[in-house]
Parts: sequence; structure tokens; C-alpha cells
Amino acid sequence: MSGKNMDRLELKSLIKNRKGDQVVVWKLDRLGRSLRDLVDFVALFHEQEVNFVSLHDHINTTTATGRFTLNIFASLAEFEREIIRERAKMGLDAASARGRKGGRPKGLSSKNIHWH
Repeated sequence: MSGKNMDRLELKSLIKNRKGDQVVVWKLDRLGRSLRDLVDFVALFHEQEVNFVSLHDHINTTTATGRFTLNIFASLAEFEREIIRERAKMGLDAASARGRKGGRPKGLSSKNIHWH
């Protein structure tokens, strides 16, 4: 199933009572699309003493290198998200300074007021 849908029956089954198991995915985006979801799942796996392996991304949380790599990926993704947020805010602020307002105009247009 798609990694973007967090309400998946298979996923719910995967995270229940798995102490000592190992969760193996082909690629990180098969588990979850957002960084927050991935970090939350890996933390949950850690609490349940479940190892996590991503074959394509060469991440294996049974090793110090695997845990370090996962933390680096998580930090880079969070940094990227914050940069995008800052750039979007700067763009909106610049547009506002030029007198531009975002969104739809408030109220009905004159065409819609006299529709009959």
C-alpha cells in the first residue's frame, strides 16, 4: 500500500506486539512519506525492541552506523522542511510589502451579485 496513507491495516498490524522482531522495508518511503512519521515509527520500534532495516537506504538500526545514518537523514529532512518554510514566508512577506494579498477576494464579485 502507499506510504502516504498512515491509516493502513497492514501498518497497524506491523506495529503491534513485535518485541524482538525486525521490520524490513525496501525503501524508507515505503514505511511513511513524512519525516515525522518515519521518526515516530523508528522510535516506536526502538521502544518495542524491534530492529528496523531499510534495504535500499542501507539503514540497519541494529548497528551504531545505521542509527547514526537514520538520525542524519532525519536531521537533513527537517532542515530542508524549515528552509522551505522560511522561503515561503519570505516570499509572502515580500509580496505583502509590494501590496499584494494572497487568497481569494472577499465577498461576491459584481457579476455574482447580479446573477439573475
